[in-house]
Amino acid sequence: MLTGLFKPLNPAIKDWRGRSVWIVGASSGIGAALASALLQAGARVAVSARRADRLQALIDSHPDCGQRACVVPFDVTDAQAWQAACETVWQAFGEIDLVVLGAARYDPQHAWNLNMQDVRASYELNVISMYEAVAQLTPRLLGQRHGSLAVIGSISGYTGLPRAVVYGATKAALQNFTETLYFDLAPKGIGVFLISPGFVQTPMTAKNDFEMPGLMTPDQAAVAIMRGLAKGQFEIRFPRGFANALRWISRLPYRWRFALLHRATKQ
Repeated sequence: MLTGLFKPLNPAIKDWRGRSVWIVGASSGIGAALASALLQAGARVAVSARRADRLQALIDSHPDCGQRACVVPFDVTDAQAWQAACETVWQAFGEIDLVVLGAARYDPQHAWNLNMQDVRASYELNVISMYEAVAQLTPRLLGQRHGSLAVIGSISGYTGLPRAVVYGATKAALQNFTETLYFDLAPKGIGVFLISPGFVQTPMTAKNDFEMPGLMTPDQAAVAIMRGLAKGQFEIRFPRGFANALRWISRLPYRWRFALLHRATKQ
């Protein structure tokens, strides 16, 4: 019985040759780097985002991938577009082994200068679009009786942080959302992964005007994700030191937690 406690929570994905992956949010940053890494590893990869030109440029940078790449541009906040995109990807690849959901936006804000238009747009993209995705993807994955979903959250969802009054809240929602997905789907043979990055050099973090601990490149993030997938981990968090420290801090009593975070962030 105890041996079951140490088994991977998800099917481990180690060999990517012949695997089919769909990355949503692949025009830049982590999504683009992961798509490149998977193509290099021999996977068939569909890439999606709103910017068709950036997606095509990504695929063109891998001229040796041949028919292993598929560009499917669409707006993830458009419910009807999800259905059409799913049909295109499944028609191209037949079956999908992994879908990575990573489309997101980040607008640094404080409570005293909230832009409600940005707040609504953040929830629409960061949270509601994930429900649209799952509503379309889950029946297909259940129908093929295998496959996995990976949701890109953030370690900012662990605890309240300065300037993350909107972004952090959406990522906290995604953590709970993905945990609940695991309860629903894992017993039915569908893998569910939660990817929790720290600071990664992307267009989103370029908005930050403070020192970012443990800052990683997108390529380093892609390596960390693939390492976690190979282990079948439920949560893939990185960079390990900073992410684990913030996770530990989030478990502290509020008095200690707030004091530590105020000192660390100089707020």
